[in-house]
Amino acid sequence: MKVEIIGVKGIPEVHRGSKLAELIIDSIKKMGIELQNGDIIVVTQKIVSKAEGRLIKIDEIIPSKLAIRMGRLFKKDPRLMEVILNEAKRIVKMARAIIIVETKHGFICANGGVDQSNIPKGFVSLLPVNPDRSAKRIRDDIKRLLGIDVAVIISDTFGRPWREGHVDVAIGVAGLKPLIDYRGQKDTHGYELKVTMMAIADELASAAELVMGKLNNIPVAIIRGYPYPKGEGSARELVRRASKDLFR
Repeated sequence: MKVEIIGVKGIPEVHRGSKLAELIIDSIKKMGIELQNGDIIVVTQKIVSKAEGRLIKIDEIIPSKLAIRMGRLFKKDPRLMEVILNEAKRIVKMARAIIIVETKHGFICANGGVDQSNIPKGFVSLLPVNPDRSAKRIRDDIKRLLGIDVAVIISDTFGRPWREGHVDVAIGVAGLKPLIDYRGQKDTHGYELKVTMMAIADELASAAELVMGKLNNIPVAIIRGYPYPKGEGSARELVRRASKDLFR
């Protein structure tokens, strides 16, 4: 198997209302590349949030009493605390100036996905309201414009509870199943696999980050040659249910 990962250069600054599929296609053409059936397009959450108007001007936020108390406790801007609280379904853990919340999507992450990097000063970005729908919109637009069937992953950077460093994961998918289930199959020694499911959407998002980076201004990547399982999956399938989570 040969898998290629191609960073898409030349994506212009994205604003509210920008047509991401058109920007992606134009940039790919300028690179002299043609999209192919079966390609996987990985798009960073940040440009999706920009296109969908998910930026908030921090000066317009009026913090609640709780946000003010949290700001004092963690020595953070209470207006930022208010945005985090608004994005949270529940607070999971607060310690050492770190706030882990469960978002309305079901994701468990620091600050509810609220971020201030790679956006104009004075603003914060929020996660897309429905990242699966965002991925589907890009996929459908590419198919309409080019007649090409691709899969799309919306990626974001998450910390990990048991390991140092951050990795990119899939928060939205379209056109592929996010998990490969090996349970019931036998390994090379004849043992039946009992629990093995591979989170391929997360693996693909992390692989794409190798070429996108955090400072390279490459918010889109093409993954070519990986035989992913096609279908209408959802990134919510990657979220472990509370009933199966030993740490909730």
